Amino acid sequence: MSKYSFNIITRRDFIRYSSAAAMGAASLAGAAEGKEKPKWTGPQRKLKPEEKLPVACVGIGGRGDSNLNAMIDLDENVVAICDVDKRRLEATAKKAVEKGQTPKLYTDYRELLDKEKSVQAVIVSTTDHWHAPIALRAIKMGKHVYCEKPLTHNIAEARLLKEAAAEARIVSQMGNQGSGTDGLRRAVEVIQAGVIGKVREAHVWSNRPVWPQGVPRPDGEDPVPPTFNWDSWLGPAPLRPYKEGVYHPFKWRGWHDFGTGALGDMACHTLNMPYRALKLGYACEVECEFASDTTPETYPKQSTIRFVFPEREGLPPMKLWWHDGGRKPKDDIIADVLKTFGEAPKSGCLLVGEKGVIFSDDDCGSRNYIRLKGDEKLLGLDNHEAAKPVPQTIPRIESHYMEWADACKTGGKPYSNFDTAAFLTEIILVGCVALRAGVKLEWDGPNMRAKNTSKAERFVKPPQRTKWL
Repeated sequence: MSKYSFNIITRRDFIRYSSAAAMGAASLAGAAEGKEKPKWTGPQRKLKPEEKLPVACVGIGGRGDSNLNAMIDLDENVVAICDVDKRRLEATAKKAVEKGQTPKLYTDYRELLDKEKSVQAVIVSTTDHWHAPIALRAIKMGKHVYCEKPLTHNIAEARLLKEAAAEARIVSQMGNQGSGTDGLRRAVEVIQAGVIGKVREAHVWSNRPVWPQGVPRPDGEDPVPPTFNWDSWLGPAPLRPYKEGVYHPFKWRGWHDFGTGALGDMACHTLNMPYRALKLGYACEVECEFASDTTPETYPKQSTIRFVFPEREGLPPMKLWWHDGGRKPKDDIIADVLKTFGEAPKSGCLLVGEKGVIFSDDDCGSRNYIRLKGDEKLLGLDNHEAAKPVPQTIPRIESHYMEWADACKTGGKPYSNFDTAAFLTEIILVGCVALRAGVKLEWDGPNMRAKNTSKAERFVKPPQRTKWL
């Protein structure tokens, strides 16, 4: 156990980082009362640009494998890797050794952080429900953090990580890789320059889930493999029996206790561009308009969720619809897309402005098209005459990963730092709350609460087991 011995959110933390402290008493089970709050250790020393970043990777399957390989490709120093699945851990270590790395192996992230004093940065690529506990412990030890999307499993955690990273002065980044692309940054510049006029309507869709959702919990229990720590994998989530092939690997995303469904998984990518370009603060109203095959424990197979955003920074009120499970906007809404491409892609983002539309046909917002009134079809954004005069105002980078690694060494603030990423995560997760609460939410963003119902409260910050924190 770490010498710091703190829970993910203590009562004092919650009061400090949230203006909604009144809701904390019921939800922060296991909070350490009467104990002195751990003090920030502060950021570690800056490295020279040519030095290798000493990094640890926690969670090395799926996205974790990609993130680990990215550090290896950048020729950084992977000091240690950690996973609760020993078989996967050893297989990944073997591949790392073949690429010239010699990481130490751990199955408990707390032990890794306590023992590997040279580690200056931590990459968190676990299940959603483990993101915040691991990231917060690393932050409190002065480590820089790269955390996969969605940044956290619930809204209260996102608020806490944002404030913790700012106070600890560490370099942070969320893994929505489209943030690093020229295409997304150019779309933000063009939209904010007013090329398509004021935007009052947006539609985003995804083919996710491509994992099980809308299913009940299976009966019975299977033997836990000897190389897998099921209790540690559950971590802060409630206890449940192990079932082979039901939750691990990958199939966890659709379960309320572990993932955030298609919306939580993909909107950090597909809403990233409009969030930035349209300065989407807190929605004032969020409602699930459609959901199929709902169950008490998993997200539905399909859903449509409507977000209403108020006037902000001189921009008009707007509505945004999210569709998943293969659902798409009606043909008349995406007429430009159908006319240009013949069919709508599996994922897309359409912004409807007074002067025209901008459409992105990839998950990350890196490939964009525009049609202004009078144009016959959508045209690549870089090729449209109306977009060409718009000046570049956002710096361009070589890669999302390099931006973070370089900032960890010498300072700087990545484009998808926790100030930005936590806010985006909060906005998105309100949709998950509305879906689970089953009612329209009149949302009070600053206070993390619905003004019109108490049904949302238990989803904003669910109780947690503290054994593994």
